[in-house]
Amino acid sequence: MTSGKAHPNYTRVWLWLLGLLGLGVAASFLPGGRTFAVVVIFAIAFVKAILVAANFMHLRFEPPLIYALVLIPLLFLAVLAAALFPDFVWHALAR
Repeated sequence: MTSGKAHPNYTRVWLWLLGLLGLGVAASFLPGGRTFAVVVIFAIAFVKAILVAANFMHLRFEPPLIYALVLIPLLFLAVLAAALFPDFVWHALAR
């Protein structure tokens, strides 16, 4: 029996991941300094994580409650990181 839900084209997703891997490697050769390259690499890694979660973990086909279960802890993480950021900066400057 089929569930009536379409499954992702795994080959296409894999090719996208492979292309993004190439972009991540190429980002290390971009002009603009190391910081810029690291930001680009992390942005590409974020996109790759979304692709994996949505397709290989089948989160695209889950009800909205699953998204709330993922997004609420991420919101708490962002608030905690923002609250602790001044302490990290002050500790680094105190050295």
